[in-house]
Amino acid sequence: MKAIIPVAGVGSKLRPHTYTQPKALIPLAGKTILSFIIDPLKEAGIQEFIFIVGYLGDKIQDYVHETYPHIKTHFVYQNERKGTGHAIEIAKNIVGNDEVFIVLGDTICEYDIKEVLQSPFSMLGVKKVDDPRNFGVAILDEAENFIESVVEKPAIPKSNMALVGIYKIKESSFLFDCLNYILTQHIKTQDEYNLTDALECMIHRGIKFQHFKVKSWFDCGKKDTLLESNATLLKKFGGNVANKDVYEDTIIIPPVSIAADCVIKQSIIGPHVTIGSNTTINNSIVRDSIIGAYTTLQEVVLDNSLIGSDANIKGLSHSLNIGDNTELEFG
Repeated sequence: MKAIIPVAGVGSKLRPHTYTQPKALIPLAGKTILSFIIDPLKEAGIQEFIFIVGYLGDKIQDYVHETYPHIKTHFVYQNERKGTGHAIEIAKNIVGNDEVFIVLGDTICEYDIKEVLQSPFSMLGVKKVDDPRNFGVAILDEAENFIESVVEKPAIPKSNMALVGIYKIKESSFLFDCLNYILTQHIKTQDEYNLTDALECMIHRGIKFQHFKVKSWFDCGKKDTLLESNATLLKKFGGNVANKDVYEDTIIIPPVSIAADCVIKQSIIGPHVTIGSNTTINNSIVRDSIIGAYTTLQEVVLDNSLIGSDANIKGLSHSLNIGDNTELEFG
């Protein structure tokens, strides 16, 4: 089985951070979004990964090579962003006839991956949501435990079970046949070729899909929900503080995650804070925030803030959304 992870999106809702950093590499509870996706797949035994890259794809490639040197990797460039269906279709030659496990590049969920892999059927991850109009939606046959149909972003949903972005496909030849069909017939939803439409094509051709319900689904799409996900994951995993004994006159309020080689003096950090490596913080209070690597904070009070890497901020009490390589001074 091969894993496909599409990470070619530009992450427009997380700008300015995604001007210089792929969304998949944004730090979250001491890891990156991408590591939260790769790690459980790798632990379940998947050793071959196909990454669909585009915008800032070299950073994805460098990160994967450095962090996961022992897995087999392929990087396929999606030069034109035409939707998830198009992204998966361009991996066809690498997949061949192997089964595939697809996880969209901003999808962090809790679920029993071994149970999914052991199922004799193709499977789609679902979660009940209040407003399913912004998601792919699955109509379920609860009695038979199969999926009757799927539809992308329906105006009038017939179900509140959203597709979370996790798909195990056993019949990959049918998948690529259907992807080719929607591409050649120009079947689009909201002006994109969607994987959901190919899955519906497979259902019409007789492929049976079971569903599995994820326990938690962490939204990493925009600042506020990313910070909420950071807090929830820190509570769940407890955080990790490197060099906790060397922070001078500093109070750490868990859960927090502080990477290696940070210098922190006369500050209060936490709760629910993630700090990247080689960051310097002096005379500051930081809570409910994500701070990138190689950033300097001096005499600031930050709450509910998302700060990129290589930023320099001095003298501030506020909630910020600051991208990489930014310098701010408030006198």
